[in-house]
Amino acid sequence: MSVVQQIPKGRVLCLADGEGRNGVYLAQQGCQVTAVDASPIGLEKAQKLAAERSVAIETVVADLAEFPIQPDDWDAIVSIFCHLPPTIRAHVHRQVVTGLRSVGVFVLEAYTPRQLAFKTGGPPTAELTMELATLQQELKGLEFKHAVELERDIQEGLFHRGRSAVVQVVAVKA
Repeated sequence: MSVVQQIPKGRVLCLADGEGRNGVYLAQQGCQVTAVDASPIGLEKAQKLAAERSVAIETVVADLAEFPIQPDDWDAIVSIFCHLPPTIRAHVHRQVVTGLRSVGVFVLEAYTPRQLAFKTGGPPTAELTMELATLQQELKGLEFKHAVELERDIQEGLFHRGRSAVVQVVAVKA
């Protein structure tokens, strides 16, 4: 994670953390990580990876549509390739804004609609992708420090490999 130095060492919520690569990495950097995902199998793998790396993470099996992000509870929230239907995504992003503590950091990377042409991973429909303009609306209340749509090579697991069209955000709650 290239923005790790911008993530506070406190309480970090990792959304849709799957097998835990991001959450475990952040725990290795000294963060107190809670990883949320709908897959109990993925989170079992996350716990195994954490044990192999001699760190601890909390894992929560939950549907993000129903997972409550408590207000002013998190020093950072991380969303890496967390693709949700638009109404659920907007709801989760509203909770992200309120869930961050003052000067809390939100980090996001997701595929844009242009990704469909690459066929190198990501959601099967444009509806599940994200665009910067939409994120700026959904994340009102955060100050964007880094916000860009770009193409880059991705090598993350079996389903995210090759040239990709992504949106990246690093934002801070004032």
